[in-house]
Amino acid sequence: MNRIIYFILILVFSVGCKRNRPSHKIDGEPTIRESIVVNSDNKVIKENVPSISNILSVKVIRILDGDTIEILYDQLSIKLRLAHIDAPEKRGKQAFGNNAKKALSDLCYGQMVKVHSDGEFDRNGRLIGVIYNNQGLNLNKEMVRLGMAWHYKKYSDDQSYDSIEREARAAKTGLWQDPSPIAPWDYR
Repeated sequence: MNRIIYFILILVFSVGCKRNRPSHKIDGEPTIRESIVVNSDNKVIKENVPSISNILSVKVIRILDGDTIEILYDQLSIKLRLAHIDAPEKRGKQAFGNNAKKALSDLCYGQMVKVHSDGEFDRNGRLIGVIYNNQGLNLNKEMVRLGMAWHYKKYSDDQSYDSIEREARAAKTGLWQDPSPIAPWDYR
């Protein structure tokens, strides 16, 4: 309940003080604070979301699992779902779930990263995007390359992820060491 009140206060304050607040835009990035609305169930509802050409500079403040992180943008905490991939579930203790979380953490936790997003949100209210760490590495693809995630074909038609997954399978990298790995969408 406190989190809902916190988000509402931030949103009210940011809209009410828009005229007096200095711009925090860097390299033409959008001000996402005015783009996010949270309902009473603490779900994010999109409104005036940045276009795909926009890149957000954010800090990774928490790793939730192998395909979800929490980012901090201009003092606003936002959950981000990595586009194109689906990682083993941490909840329910799916094989490689904790390994995937650790791999993603090793790649970006505590770093300033760039997020490319077309402004879409998933059904759980998470912003969907592609994340690049401070070394310019595409972490969505890296998670597949490390064998810590599947190409999520139901929501992605980017064939580059498919070829990376085939290479990881052939090399028996990460979760592909398991003789019969279960995809997260089947595990759920």
